[in-house]
Amino acid sequence: MSRSSKGKRYDTSEKLNIKKVVAVIIAIAVFVMVIVGIKTLLETDTKKITEQTSYYPVYTNGKWGVINQKGEIVITPQYDEMITIPDSKTDLFICAYDVNYETGTYKTKVINSKNEEKFTEYDLVESLENIDKNNIMWYEDGVLKVKKGNVYGLIDYSGKVILPMEYDVIETLQGVKNSIIIKKNDKLGLCDNKGNIIINPEYKEIKSIGDDYKNGYIVVNSDNLYGLIDFTKNTILEPIYEEIKPACSSNIFIVKENGTLKAINKDKETLIENKFDDVKEINADNLIFIKNQKYGIINTKQEEKVQAEYEDLKYAFGDYYIAKKGNTYGIINSSNENILPFEYSKITYRKNAGFVEAQKGNNVNTEILNDKLEKKLEGIISAVDEIKAYIRIRINDKYKYYNFKFEEIKASDVLTTTMFLDKKDGKYGYIDSKGNVVVDYIYEDAQEQNAFGYAAVKQEGKWTYIDSTGKQGTQKYELKDNLIIDFIGKWHLAEDPNAYYYTDAE
Repeated sequence: MSRSSKGKRYDTSEKLNIKKVVAVIIAIAVFVMVIVGIKTLLETDTKKITEQTSYYPVYTNGKWGVINQKGEIVITPQYDEMITIPDSKTDLFICAYDVNYETGTYKTKVINSKNEEKFTEYDLVESLENIDKNNIMWYEDGVLKVKKGNVYGLIDYSGKVILPMEYDVIETLQGVKNSIIIKKNDKLGLCDNKGNIIINPEYKEIKSIGDDYKNGYIVVNSDNLYGLIDFTKNTILEPIYEEIKPACSSNIFIVKENGTLKAINKDKETLIENKFDDVKEINADNLIFIKNQKYGIINTKQEEKVQAEYEDLKYAFGDYYIAKKGNTYGIINSSNENILPFEYSKITYRKNAGFVEAQKGNNVNTEILNDKLEKKLEGIISAVDEIKAYIRIRINDKYKYYNFKFEEIKASDVLTTTMFLDKKDGKYGYIDSKGNVVVDYIYEDAQEQNAFGYAAVKQEGKWTYIDSTGKQGTQKYELKDNLIIDFIGKWHLAEDPNAYYYTDAE
């Protein structure tokens, strides 16, 4: 089935005049990124198979509706446009209708699971969608944008007004949570998702510093002068600079003044001047600088610790930096000593887990290295749970679990489901927490049971599901292009998992 048949809201060939409507179709390029990015959708931290009601968009026979965590239809599929569910645990669904792609106009209504309309006093109600650098889309927590006449405001999920109806534009600051741009009288300001004003609407432009709102914001006034404001409303740098670069730390800022790019501190004292074309990143007193399109390291004493000779540099941890030389990656220290050889096509440091992931060439396997850069594991990573502190990795066609100390653990040590994937004689089955076989070893491939009690299993080249009792579904799918195989009853996750909907279509 082509995507054009899935409703115009999901069709890449036509767009509404706001980019949010098509954010759900952005393709995911990296498999592991997809797994980690939507793990909160597929894995729930519960003590048993979840009984809390959750809701998901569903697509069938060319129409959109809503199902719950049991796979039961809550809203009959009858809409031409994909239904937006801002929070899967909240009983609110936003339906778009009367869409005119030529004029870019449309209407919305909000309904609950009883099909009752909510917030009817507004002309338009929308979720606040955002997207990060990895093309993972999310909705701002607990807040909806509403329109009445020609002005916008914000309400919470209960309908309480948290930002008055007096703004010309309301949109998210791309890539940053809890940061909402507000526009009034052609000036920009910023509020959080509780409606608290962080920056009054008096600027021409507002930019983020990194992807964490706690880093603060760069503001540009009507005279095109740059300043810096933190999330607690404090002005760190007055708007007097020709430019401020996003590479900032708590006490080092890269500014352009009188045509010169330099590093200054909070007291506006110059630390480094005439030494770089740009700065990518700051770590303590070390700056990753760019000169003649090459990367190096300089400190606040103006000592070039690493000359600008690399195609890329990124701080990892301790005194280690991920470096790119030619087309390969390695790890160096701030003395430019080669710590990990330049033989990898990709290296990533997972800060909250404390380990390094490295890949060679087009190898699907990933090497996992500890903080001493010793190889501890190698395989296909299918999940990294930084909350429960475990890795799920496929080694030689068998899924294994390890904690962040790289000790092998049982699935039952970290998962809260009722049965656990196991392999024997080349086939997959399921055991209980005591190791007793509860589903025979008859499947050629399979996935762990999800938070809703369903597990995806493959037999004779096709996927279906089994429920918590081991009963197998009757619907079968090839799903050869799906990056993630997951079921809620007969419904399987869409081919593009970042679209966050289930379907019974091939």
